[in-house]
This record gives sequence, structure tokens and C-alpha cells, in this order.
Amino acid sequence: MEVTESWYLVLGALLFIIGGTGLLIRRNPLVMLMCVELMLNGVNLTFVAFSRMFSDIRGQTVVFFVLVVAAAEVVVGLGLVVAILRRQPEATADDLNVLKG
Repeated sequence: MEVTESWYLVLGALLFIIGGTGLLIRRNPLVMLMCVELMLNGVNLTFVAFSRMFSDIRGQTVVFFVLVVAAAEVVVGLGLVVAILRRQPEATADDLNVLKG
């Protein structure tokens, strides 16, 4: 059985759906952050599959920029989430109004 680009597209869609479902269902900010990263990885896999299908490097270039933005998001987002969870260990996404000055 040969693995074609369509398998990668289906896997990317599944990753995105799992991440989106987790983002909507779970209320823990750390889990929500991981679900956003899972969604970004699903999109990246789709970009790489289309880039390979059309023999074009632009899809892989977009993936590079998405990874850079995702890394910056993790640095800032994880710092905020860890700071909040240290103050209130049982904090949920609804309790994030503590960020107000």
C-alpha cells in the first residue's frame, strides 16, 4: 500500500479537528495552548503536502513562518499560563480575567 499526498492531507485535517475539538471542550489554559499547537501542526502538514503535490517551495516557506510565530506564541503564552496557574492552581479559561490591570 502506497502512502500518497492525500494521506497527509487527511492526517492534517484530523490533527486540526482534534485540536479544534480539544480547544472547544477543555477549559484548562495549558491544554488549550497545546490544542492550538496541534491545530498549527495540522495546518503545517497540509501546507507541506500541497507544496509537494504542486512541486512548489512556497508552501514550505509559509510553514517556516508559521513555526516561527508558533514558537513566539508558546514563549509568551506559556509564560502567562504558568504565571496564572502559580497564583491559582485550579484556574480555568473563564478565570483569566486576573490579567486585567
